[in-house]
Amino acid sequence: MLRSGDRHTRSSSRPEKRHAALLRSLAAFRGRAFTRLLSSVETGKTQATLKLLPFAVMAVVALIDFGTGPTAGLLPLLALGPAFASVACGLARTTVVGVIALVLCVALGVYNGILWTPRTNTTVAAILGVTVASVLASAGRLRHERRLADVRSVAEAAQRVLLRPVPRRAGPGIGVAVSYTSATAEARIGGDLYEVVTTPHGVRIIVGDVQGKGLEAVETAAVVLGAFREAAYDEAKLEGVVCRLENALTRELSGEQFVTAVLAEISGDTSVTVLNCGHPPPMVLTAEGDPWFAHPPEDALPLGMGTLKSVEPVPHQLPFEPGCQILFYTDGVIEARDGKGEFYPLADRAHLLDDSDPQLALDALRADLLRHVGRPLADDAAMLLLRRRPAPLTI
Repeated sequence: MLRSGDRHTRSSSRPEKRHAALLRSLAAFRGRAFTRLLSSVETGKTQATLKLLPFAVMAVVALIDFGTGPTAGLLPLLALGPAFASVACGLARTTVVGVIALVLCVALGVYNGILWTPRTNTTVAAILGVTVASVLASAGRLRHERRLADVRSVAEAAQRVLLRPVPRRAGPGIGVAVSYTSATAEARIGGDLYEVVTTPHGVRIIVGDVQGKGLEAVETAAVVLGAFREAAYDEAKLEGVVCRLENALTRELSGEQFVTAVLAEISGDTSVTVLNCGHPPPMVLTAEGDPWFAHPPEDALPLGMGTLKSVEPVPHQLPFEPGCQILFYTDGVIEARDGKGEFYPLADRAHLLDDSDPQLALDALRADLLRHVGRPLADDAAMLLLRRRPAPLTI
């Protein structure tokens, strides 16, 4: 049989064990909730959950304290309510949460008979302090969100002016798709550029990459696109378009800046004329899906380095028969590395372009690129896909 002292020791240890278990459960709940919430903080569902979380936490704390009595000592956890509210709530809602936490603390103090004890007084002071800090933090977060919304609206307007939507069709039976991923945080545009223009000389295309990043790269991209849109109509040959681009960049660029670019012209039924200025070679996919890279016959320097050019870019023909595809891209695609430092294997992923819709096919390739990297890209990545409709089946 147990002695009375042993029974007393065991009975007195039970509330302490229960208290410790409750604290561990609350800590685990808080950790799991934050992990889930922060993983998708931009979604509307998560925002709604974040707004309800302060009330849920305070309700759990109040119920546990109501059931276990003053020995639990959970009143300080009521301060989690206003602390969580500052993550997603506005000023008024955060203040209301703080007031509710204070009312619950006083009510539970009266219920447990510990209202004017030092522990309850300290808890009230903690809730007041956390509420004030949470209101200030919420005000700062709202200012940042408004500023970010303004920046995004300006970026979207700049994108519409700089990178205009390209047509889904570039002539009879030719589909077009584009994809752009900026490496700059919170930006929609960067130093990569593309354009598709229908001219009297045929459909003309440019895909380029400006050296550097940030606003200076965007300004240079604007110069290239403006000159291309004008020269594509005026010049009879791609060599003339390149000369106009070179002249425009000579007036604008300074130092050792340059722009790699590849220009293309669709004027025939079975081929595309390409002129490469130091840019990665396009990837051509045959009607059977076999990929190969169209290296230029002679290497040429990028645009903006006219004074150093010893060899002018030479146009060459690429086969573009029914069922063929040509993927133009920037080096941000092929130089994207995964966690092991391995480059993105573009040729091995060519099968992702099999979708009947060119845009869906290119979106699948972009999604695979982002999965390969597993984090924000280190450089801008632009892709433009041309596809000639397959020949109709004959019976």
